[in-house]
Amino acid sequence: MSESKKIDANSLYSILLRETENDTVQEVSTELYVSISDFVGKLKSEGYDGVEAKVKDALVNMITDLTSLLLKIRLEKATKTNKIDYSNLLDEEKFILDANEERNERIDIILSSTLNGKSKLLDSVATKHKTKSTVVRFLKEMDQMIGADLAKYGPFKAEDVATIPYENAQALISKNIATKIRWED
Repeated sequence: MSESKKIDANSLYSILLRETENDTVQEVSTELYVSISDFVGKLKSEGYDGVEAKVKDALVNMITDLTSLLLKIRLEKATKTNKIDYSNLLDEEKFILDANEERNERIDIILSSTLNGKSKLLDSVATKHKTKSTVVRFLKEMDQMIGADLAKYGPFKAEDVATIPYENAQALISKNIATKIRWED
């Protein structure tokens, strides 16, 4: 059963209630998360004062909690067995589960390589990971540096965006010199 494109607190609660009353992932509108996003965005953009502002904030918090719980329940039901049940999952939920699948494949590669004496593969994986490109935005000025791939990078000014090796990006992020930027395809 598909939900209408328009969403409000009552309809979201009904969807969550139906989800909790069934053992399998329920069919919902393919636009569910977009509808929730539009609803919350509209609420947050509206300016209220006094009591109305408190009511709006409480409604946004309630929608946040309902959505978080709904997503968690749907993902748990989809993965309750070793094989993921993709029926009735939304694209956004599949996006999350694909990352879990990638993680499991990586665990298998490392375990298999370690236990089968494939140290060259382990070295290759480590090197590729250290030097894979990561996009960052600099929060502070930074002098020129030598990357994990032995190439020169910089100098950088605050707000510059650059692609640098993962290992260097992580070091700069941990020191609050840069922040990671996610580019969605």
